[in-house]
Amino acid sequence: MKELSLKYGCNPQQKPARIFVEQGELPVTVLNGQPGYINYLDALNAWQLVRELKAALGMPAATSFKHVSPAGAAIGLPLDEADQIACAVDDIAGLNDSPVACAYARARGTDRMSSFGDFIALSDVCDLTTASIIKREVSDGILAPGYTPEALELLKTKRNGNYAILQVSESYEPAEMERKQVFGVTFEQPRNTAKIDESLLVRPVTMVRDIRQGAKDDLILALITLKYTQSNSVCFAAGGQTIGVGAGQQSRIHCTRLAGDKADVWWMRRHEAVLHLPFLPSLKRPDRDNLIDCYIADGGVSLQSGWEAYFTKRPPLLTGKDRAEHTSRLSGVSLGSDAFFPFDDNIERARESGVAYVAQPGGSVRDEDVIAACDKYGIAMFFTGLRLFHH
Repeated sequence: MKELSLKYGCNPQQKPARIFVEQGELPVTVLNGQPGYINYLDALNAWQLVRELKAALGMPAATSFKHVSPAGAAIGLPLDEADQIACAVDDIAGLNDSPVACAYARARGTDRMSSFGDFIALSDVCDLTTASIIKREVSDGILAPGYTPEALELLKTKRNGNYAILQVSESYEPAEMERKQVFGVTFEQPRNTAKIDESLLVRPVTMVRDIRQGAKDDLILALITLKYTQSNSVCFAAGGQTIGVGAGQQSRIHCTRLAGDKADVWWMRRHEAVLHLPFLPSLKRPDRDNLIDCYIADGGVSLQSGWEAYFTKRPPLLTGKDRAEHTSRLSGVSLGSDAFFPFDDNIERARESGVAYVAQPGGSVRDEDVIAACDKYGIAMFFTGLRLFHH
């Protein structure tokens, strides 16, 4: 098929709308539902991200997209007990037997608030375990290279049978040149086919020069994620997944603060008090996520009144000391930036969220200040020479 008609474009007043190719066939087949304009933007960007993650790191990958940026991305490493509870998948039987299910649980677990109503992309066939996770989450749709019969049957029951399910052709490669129009003017450029792998991590510029393989993998994951994130962007990663994505900010430090704040929330979700909040069994999953977010934000102060509507008993307060002690244990975090750091304040903020490894293009007139800040805290930094702006 060369063309698909859409209900409307970005907004209901923008119609008629369609997606099409000028040569060949569309790389996606609709198996269920009626994906929208933004769904396709998410799906096609997300597919590129997960296929590059799998090619670079050799494991199944997943991403959770919202408004043309990833809320999270991950490879399929097993989840320990705390991760399972924090990612709300501790009741999924056989979770760690399915790498693709682990990848999606981690990707959505990066930032469950932002993943509400996401579009999902998987690098591998969607199995029943993965579909079981997706079935109970609020999500707009999914794209994958295939589905087991049981997974497809289950996913088709979502949203009263209207859940958007796309199958992508793994062999599809677009033309080298890409075009877009703005205000009647056509822009043309080569696609960003830059390969992101360990060859980008051969130029350490700090006193700490040798890093473990897991940190290299996390830096690669962060950089590939940034390649498909609206600029400016900064990504924090740890343990084979993003833990905070700061997307679409005009100021680099605001990217770093946003990503760092999200990473702090991700880590606080693993605090014992948060893991064992006494929710009422009847409470819906989005409500739990909202309450966890509120609890982490103010230590539970706002939940002391009217707690009976949400909990079986009054939730304990998290003191500033509790939070500081827990935050101090976050370490070994990798950070990628889609462009250079213009000031060392980015490093000062990054270290507060456990960053020990940095990959960025370099090229600022203040590179020496940034390097000095890294050396001050024993942070390893690599200049990649590769800018990753995405618009």
